[in-house]
Amino acid sequence: MLNKRIITALCGVPLVALLVWFGTPWFTILVAGWGMLALYEFYQMAASSKIEPFAYFGLACALFLIISPHYENASVTPFLATSAIVLSLIWLLLRPRREGAFIDWSWTIGGVLYIGWLLSYFVALRGLPDGRNWVFLALFATFGSDILAFFVGKLLGRHRLAPNISPAKTWEGAAGGVLGSVLVSLFFVLPTPLALPISYGQAIALGLLVSVFGQLGDLVESLLKRNMKVKDSSNAIPGHGGFLDRIDSVIFAGVVVYYYIMFFVL
Repeated sequence: MLNKRIITALCGVPLVALLVWFGTPWFTILVAGWGMLALYEFYQMAASSKIEPFAYFGLACALFLIISPHYENASVTPFLATSAIVLSLIWLLLRPRREGAFIDWSWTIGGVLYIGWLLSYFVALRGLPDGRNWVFLALFATFGSDILAFFVGKLLGRHRLAPNISPAKTWEGAAGGVLGSVLVSLFFVLPTPLALPISYGQAIALGLLVSVFGQLGDLVESLLKRNMKVKDSSNAIPGHGGFLDRIDSVIFAGVVVYYYIMFFVL
């Protein structure tokens, strides 16, 4: 399994990096495509528990939200979110299925917001000044956190972090993840083509935030899979599970980095 993970990563990471480098429209296409596949897996997991979300409606709404940072009118995004909520509620009245109607609705809107809205922050992040490098920081700091958390947890892990949600995760692994993320973030202060206008202190703060929220995002998806009684969202990516499994940490990182920039950099 570890060999498969490494081989897949060696093939996939350079492709992702290339699309981030070239930006619009390629990066937006990557985020939108990945988001659609992840949301489809989300709805499939719901369907396996006899929940019937409005899958096609949810996919369409999520797609419009993911690309919403490209809209010139800033009010379009809240309009889309509001429309998704109102139209899906009206849809409940037209469906023959009455039992569990609001559970179906909750899963529909939950998927749209969790995957569609949160992924839109990566598109918004790429559109900022130095957006390419900010996206690289969010992605690679998360990767550094995941990698070091895995190996430190394997070697030194003794104290369980969240035994009722993800028994394999440990506090030692979590600390290793923070260290990995901080080390990667510090690289973006060095005088390279990827340098960002941040201090060493800001890089450390960003690394800490990306790792903590990334690990929380990982636990959120672990809780989701435990509720759905599945190990992975799918087996679409060799050694890595499904598309949703690969963005569980990343999805929070984009939001954290975006708002850090808004509050402390720009």
